[in-house]
Amino acid sequence: MALSKNYNYALSNPLSVLLNKPPQDFKRSDFLKVIDEKRIERITFHYTALDGKLKELKIPVTNNDQAESILAEGERVDGSSLFKGMVDMGLSDLYVVPVFKTAFLNPFDDHSLDFICRYLTGDGELAPFALDNILARSAALFKKNTGLELQALGELEFFVLSERTQNLYPVQKQQGYHGAAPFIKSGQILNEMVHHIAQITGAVKYAHSEVGYVDSIGSDMEEIQGKRAEQLEIEYLPCPIADMADDVVLGRWIIRNIAHKYGCVATFTPKLEEGIAGNGLHFHLALLKNGKNIITGPDNKLTVAARRLIGGLCEYADSLTAFGNTVSSAYLRLVPHQEAPTSICWSDLNRSALIRVPLGWSNVRRLSKVLNPQDAEEFQSEGSRQTVELRSPDGSALVHLLLAGITMAADWAFRKDSSLLFKEDTPLGLAEKLYVKGNIFADKELLKKLPVLPASCVESSRILLQKRELYERDGIFPPSVIDYVARLLQAENDEFMNKTLADLPADDRLHETRKIMHKDLHRH
Repeated sequence: MALSKNYNYALSNPLSVLLNKPPQDFKRSDFLKVIDEKRIERITFHYTALDGKLKELKIPVTNNDQAESILAEGERVDGSSLFKGMVDMGLSDLYVVPVFKTAFLNPFDDHSLDFICRYLTGDGELAPFALDNILARSAALFKKNTGLELQALGELEFFVLSERTQNLYPVQKQQGYHGAAPFIKSGQILNEMVHHIAQITGAVKYAHSEVGYVDSIGSDMEEIQGKRAEQLEIEYLPCPIADMADDVVLGRWIIRNIAHKYGCVATFTPKLEEGIAGNGLHFHLALLKNGKNIITGPDNKLTVAARRLIGGLCEYADSLTAFGNTVSSAYLRLVPHQEAPTSICWSDLNRSALIRVPLGWSNVRRLSKVLNPQDAEEFQSEGSRQTVELRSPDGSALVHLLLAGITMAADWAFRKDSSLLFKEDTPLGLAEKLYVKGNIFADKELLKKLPVLPASCVESSRILLQKRELYERDGIFPPSVIDYVARLLQAENDEFMNKTLADLPADDRLHETRKIMHKDLHRH
């Protein structure tokens, strides 16, 4: 969480302003002070359950002793309900215990002090099957094995659906990218979302309108039928990968609540309408050594470490869809010519590739001097901002499991034997083999040579089960979690979805496609 030492900025964490310290230094005694000064009536615990959504427990505060007990000991919850199908009812009790650095003042409840919690077992150990604990274990394993820290930033795309009023300043189909008012109508809503996510996480990079726009949604669902849909994006700043998962899930919760406040619907569903951009959830990755990003070296070129990371992502890519693309409509997004990948490859800048190396200020510094020669003062950046972007995940992702899988891919990349550096089954060999240039969809011969991503949830489940050892090694992913995710995917029963849809008359195909797209409007 990158907060300045000056906590009086408008978007500084209000608790940091009040306590004059960064979140990582928060203590139990600080919260007792906050409860007293802000007249807090309740402590609210949040935690991510098996469905990937944020849950909550409201605990009224009646006196200091009770508040301190809650902060020190946590509370008890029913694990068999939160992890239905995984935790036996006879062994269902779990503790939820607050992580102090995550504390925030609830933007939707003036009298609540809120925390993100972790699940602990009756023995006081981190519950091995909890999604956030799996991610924490994978991050610890990677750091132990490599001495490096893996950071991530997410690009959270979503649609805001609102009632159509006067049709003034309409937006053309697929023309919403970086649009401004009065063409984009959700600007004030987006401002409020960014305000709260930035205050709570300290990790928002920017926000903007995205390509997708639908003037009137066609659907059988009363909740969205006939509504205008504007696609928006909030992009985060890099932070430790375990923190990023919590920030994304918390961001979803904030986005939905603010949309509801304005009488709108926010959805992260992978695909909302045929021919309209889907909701991706791309993740950028950085490797830090002694606090410095090592994706690029002194020559401003990708380092061996960066190429290893890319090779690891290529090795894991097809099975990662089990965590990053968990509903049938995800595979209506992963189709050619929609800036979504279908093949396993990587490239520089190229948005048709699965893994992209975007512009990262590697070869240039202080660009403003080109346009503002009067500003002679030097500026020193904090180091490389270069990242590697994985473009397959979407809004259906089980974020903690996806990022845990990505971390295992990085760990594999650094542990895999590389005595023959460019042998094809080594990370560097894969990176060498799967590098592409240009629009891959325009090169049919190239497409034939590239390995492909799964085309359905069912296929993704098969690959996950075949490659389960990639995740279960070192005890990181419990077998029960892999089995659960495989069952979840198999239940979609979508292996022949695209062929079935293709064989239907146009009107029937559109109707069936919309049913598939809209059935998971609020899945994760």
